[in-house]
Amino acid sequence: MTSLRFRLALTFAAFGALVSILLALGLSFAAHDVSQRLMDETLRAELEDYINRRLRNPNSLPPATISVRGYVRSAGHDTPALPAALQALSPGKYQLTLDNIPYRVAVADKNGERYFMLFNEVRQRQREEQFLVYLSAGTFIMMLLSAGTGWWLAGRIVSPIAELARRVSNATPEEGAQDLAKGFRDDEIGELARVFCGYLKRMRAFIERERAFTADVSHELRTPLAIVQGAVELMEDDERLDQKERERIARIGRAAREMIDLTAALLLMAREETSSGPVARKCDICEVARDTVEAHRHLVNDQTQVELSCLVSPCVAAERTLLGIVVANLIRNAFAYTEAGNVRITVQDDRLTVADTGQGIRGEELGKVFQRHFKGSASTGAGIGLSLVKRICERYGWEIRIDSVEGQGTSAQLIFASSLTPPCQA
Repeated sequence: MTSLRFRLALTFAAFGALVSILLALGLSFAAHDVSQRLMDETLRAELEDYINRRLRNPNSLPPATISVRGYVRSAGHDTPALPAALQALSPGKYQLTLDNIPYRVAVADKNGERYFMLFNEVRQRQREEQFLVYLSAGTFIMMLLSAGTGWWLAGRIVSPIAELARRVSNATPEEGAQDLAKGFRDDEIGELARVFCGYLKRMRAFIERERAFTADVSHELRTPLAIVQGAVELMEDDERLDQKERERIARIGRAAREMIDLTAALLLMAREETSSGPVARKCDICEVARDTVEAHRHLVNDQTQVELSCLVSPCVAAERTLLGIVVANLIRNAFAYTEAGNVRITVQDDRLTVADTGQGIRGEELGKVFQRHFKGSASTGAGIGLSLVKRICERYGWEIRIDSVEGQGTSAQLIFASSLTPPCQA
């Protein structure tokens, strides 16, 4: 991509070249026209001079110099020395070549005689060619000067923009934005700097409101959820409850735990990332997968087999809560949409694969599964699970792939190549 300075300099150089070429062409035509006029004036003067001399002395000879040659033809008399190319010419001005030499010719009649005056154009053309060389050299020099001047002027013009871009790239909403517009003149660049300054101030106010909201949500959601979780634990210890009541209480507990994990994930995702990147901890992928399978095993009926295969024990640098949200979404979807068959979770050295033989995803829906609030034809959720998975993967540089055939099953691959750490177990 070419820089703005280069484009400005190139435009200035092209404009200078165009003006120089037009000026050179104008001077060239003007010089040629002046040359023609001078030759015609010289021929007119020579003709008048020779005619006057011939009136005084009929035996006077016409001029015969290097530049000017003359001939006269009397009526009824042949002139042997007269070139054949001149004999048919009537009075006027002409351009012709004799013996490979270009001539400017003037023909006039006087007192029954026809006068021919020839001007040798060789030296005149040489001077014109030399003048054209000077013009070409001058045009080239002007092009170079235009390019150099354009480069210098472009640098002067672009330097405030470059300085503004540097300040904007280094500015953060948390810091004061007053210095952003400092030092700029009261022109368009200064106005742009002040607009950026105001924008940063609005961003800072927005971030402060977001942080206050995050803190309030963290308190207002976690406190009642913790109360619900504590009440569930107390009720589970009550020996007077029958099996159905215990199952209902267990569902409440699982929903509360899922809400706690989801709230924690959303709060983590809402935090502003610092220059050092998101908080990363060493997480055992196999351990997270085992815990997730056990936490969601209630979704599997007797006709579905679940197989967890940990070929290795890789570790990944990430928040365990966020990693658990991603793995839980993939496993929960596999369990929920496989009424009969098998679900296989495989942990390899750089990825986790969840494959099921469930109902699969329609072809037209497969490309939309990561869209926020998108729900497939068989979905009963809110449509935020896989969109949240996608956001977490983008946060850590992971890759998520989902392949599915309707009626045959779905395979989801979570690839950790960019954030893997040494194995958790030697």
